[in-house]
Amino acid sequence: MHWLTSVTLGKVVFAAECLVAAVLIGVAGYAHDLVTLTSRISDGVAINGSPSVGAMNILVMGLESRTNFEGQNLSVQQLTETHSGNAASVAAGQVGAQDTDTLILIHIFDGGQKAVGFSIPRDDVVNYPHATLDGLTEGKIDAAYNYAYNQSLQQTFGSSMSSSQRYLLANQAGQLFEIQTVESVTGVHIDHFAESNIIGFYELAQQFGGIEVCIKPAAAQGGLGRGANLMDYDPRTEPASQYPGGNSGFDAYRDGYNRKKGGAQYLHLSPAQSLAYVRSRDTLPGVDIGRTARQQAAIDFVIWKLRTGGVLTDLGQVTTLLSNAKNYLITDSGWDLPAFAGDMNALNGKNLRFTTLPSAPTNNIKVPGYPTPQSVNFIDVPQLRQLVQDAFYGKSATRPASSVTVDVYNGSGTAGLATSVAQDFTAMGYKAGKAGNSSAQSQTVQKVTSIFYGAGAEASGQAIANDMGTTAASLSSLPAGHVEVLLGSTVTAPPPGLLTFGASTVTAQDYVATAQQDHIAVPANATSAAGGTQSVSATPLGPRPQGAARGRGVSAVAATMSVNTPASASGTSGAPSSVPVKYGITSCSY
Repeated sequence: MHWLTSVTLGKVVFAAECLVAAVLIGVAGYAHDLVTLTSRISDGVAINGSPSVGAMNILVMGLESRTNFEGQNLSVQQLTETHSGNAASVAAGQVGAQDTDTLILIHIFDGGQKAVGFSIPRDDVVNYPHATLDGLTEGKIDAAYNYAYNQSLQQTFGSSMSSSQRYLLANQAGQLFEIQTVESVTGVHIDHFAESNIIGFYELAQQFGGIEVCIKPAAAQGGLGRGANLMDYDPRTEPASQYPGGNSGFDAYRDGYNRKKGGAQYLHLSPAQSLAYVRSRDTLPGVDIGRTARQQAAIDFVIWKLRTGGVLTDLGQVTTLLSNAKNYLITDSGWDLPAFAGDMNALNGKNLRFTTLPSAPTNNIKVPGYPTPQSVNFIDVPQLRQLVQDAFYGKSATRPASSVTVDVYNGSGTAGLATSVAQDFTAMGYKAGKAGNSSAQSQTVQKVTSIFYGAGAEASGQAIANDMGTTAASLSSLPAGHVEVLLGSTVTAPPPGLLTFGASTVTAQDYVATAQQDHIAVPANATSAAGGTQSVSATPLGPRPQGAARGRGVSAVAATMSVNTPASASGTSGAPSSVPVKYGITSCSY
C-alpha cells in the first residue's frame, strides 16, 4: 500500500496532548501573554451553553489532510519530514481528504481529577444527522467533517470573502457536522473539542526531542510473519526496497531495535519516527486497534515528559508551545482554556483511561459516496451508548419515559419519514404521538432537526436531542409531557441514534453475519430484528466478551489502557521482566 492510501492518525496524540497540556499549564501559572496565546487557537465553531469547568465531554479530532487550516498545502519539507508526500504529490494535488481519521471522546469528571476516553473507529458506518449537499445520508463516521467542509467551500466559492475566512467557515462547518454525528451515535452531548492536523504531533515531538517507547515483536497474524510490526510494510506485496520504512516510514531496526536480542525493548525515536510510530497500522495486531494502543503509549510518555521534563515550569517553553500551536490546533471558541486548566490542575496520568469502542469489521462493502468497495465496521448502537454512558455517568442509560409523548413532523418532504421516526421512538418506550408533515405544526422548519419540549418533558427532550444530534428548547405552546421532533429540510433518513446498527442499509442479517465471523457475541435484539431501519432496543446492553481476530481485523472492546504516572525504574508491573517500567508505561506496545 502506497503512502497516499495510508491513514494519518498520529495527529491525535498531539491533539490529546494539547488537551493535557491545557490541563497541566496551570502548574506553571498564567501570565497575561499566555492567556492571549491560548485565545489564538480558539477559532473553532462555538458550542453554546457548555461549561469550561466541572464535568464535561470533549471530542478530540485529528484530520488526515496534507493542508493547514487555511487550505494551504504543507511544504515539501513538512511532507517529507512526516512521510506524508513529496514534491510530486504536491504538484499532482494529492493533499488528502478532510476526514477526521482520529476521534476520541473524553469525559472529564467533576473536580478535574479523573478522565476517561473512547477512541471511535474511523470506519464505523452510520447515517448522518442530515443529508450532505450531494444528497448522501450515510457513510463512514470520519467523512462527516469532509462532506460539510467541502459543502461550505462550494457555497462560498466566488464570494467576496478572503481565503482565510472561507477556510475558517469550512472548518467550522466540518467541526459542527462531525460533532452532531458523534452525538447522534453515542447519545451524549459534546461540550468542547480540540482538533489537530497532520503536522501537530511532529511539532510536539520536536519540542521534546522525540519520544521513547517500549515495543515488542507481534506474533504471526493475518498472513504476516512474527515481528512484522517492527516495520510498516507488508512484505507479501510491498518490497522494502520500494517502500523503505513502509507507509508511515516506521522502522524499528533503524531506530536501534536489536534484532539479535529480540523481545521487548525501549527505543528513543526521533521526531519523524515518533510520528511514524503512531501512524503505522497495517502490520499491527488489530490494525487500527493496534495503532490506538501505540497512540496511548505515546500519550503516556508525553504526559510523563510534561510532568517531569520542566516544559511547563519554563515560561519560554510554554510560550513557544502555544505560539506554534496556532498552526495545527483549533478548539471551540467558547472554551475558556485558562479556566479549564485552573480547574483541571489536579488531573494526572494515572487517572486517565482510554478504550476503543467495539465494532464488527468487514471488507468489500459498497458505501454511498465511495467509488470502490470499502473496509467498514458495523456497530451495535445500543451497546456503544451503554458503554459510553456507563463509563461517563456511572449508571445505565436513562430509560425513555413512558409518560412522555413524542410528536414527529417532517420538514423534508421525504415520504413516510415522520411515520418511520415516530415508530422508532415508540419502540424506544415513548408514547406514540402525532406524525405528519411540518404544515401541521406552527414552528419554522430549519435545515437541521429542531426539538421542542413542554412542561415536565425537558429531560426527555434533551435525551431525544442527543439521539438526533441536535439541541432542544422549551416551547410553552406544547402540552405538558410532550416532545416535538421537527425534522429539518435536509433530514431525509433517520439519524444513527435511532438505528440499531447505525445506518439504514445495514440490516440485522448484515450485522449478525459479520459479528459471527468476528467471533462476537450477538445480542438478542439483533437476531430478532427485521432488515432495514432498526429501533434502538429499550433494554440496556452490557459489554460483550472480547472477540477474536479474523484475518487482519480485531473487533470487540479493544485493549483498555490506564495511562499511569512514572513508576520506579526497577518496577515490572505488567511489563516483561527483562524490561523496566518507565514513564508509567505498564506494558510494551506492538
